[in-house]
Amino acid sequence: MSRIGKLPITLPEKVEVTVSSNNEVIVKGPKGSLSTMVDRDITVSQEGNTLVVERPTEQKRHKAMHGLYRSLINNMIVGVSQGYKEDLELVGVGYKATMAGTTLELALGYSHNIFLSLPDEVKATAVTEKGKAPVITLESIDKQLIGQVAAKIRSLRKVEPYKGKGIRFVGEVVRRKAGKTASK
Repeated sequence: MSRIGKLPITLPEKVEVTVSSNNEVIVKGPKGSLSTMVDRDITVSQEGNTLVVERPTEQKRHKAMHGLYRSLINNMIVGVSQGYKEDLELVGVGYKATMAGTTLELALGYSHNIFLSLPDEVKATAVTEKGKAPVITLESIDKQLIGQVAAKIRSLRKVEPYKGKGIRFVGEVVRRKAGKTASK
């Protein structure tokens, strides 16, 4: 049996889950509402304040779907009750980030600034303190979307291993390489 799939999901207070007849799971909470379609073979049932995800057989496909949908539903419940937050820092001389509405403007050492339009579901703030690297904070209720946006921002200037410059997650450890050794 799937180790993740067999775990029941406990619902926090003020979180409401409804499962429609066509296997759509809708989660409503204080921060918003999310929904996802569940495979027709997987059953989602609510018993009191716990949610149980079950599969019909021991087929490999059913085992894979069991853990997947349990994780997706749990991520939605955590999202609408607590939300998700990602912090990215810009390490490099002259690297800057500013927010203008839903547009993120980045100066990353290229000959031009990069303008990135963020989805409405993602709230972003850019903070620059003197003597520290600028930090971009992303907040959302959708874990997949916030991860996708963070990966997109990070891909604009990946961390290089020699000087350590680039966009990285706060607390990320970057493996540094030794540079060339000068002769004589």
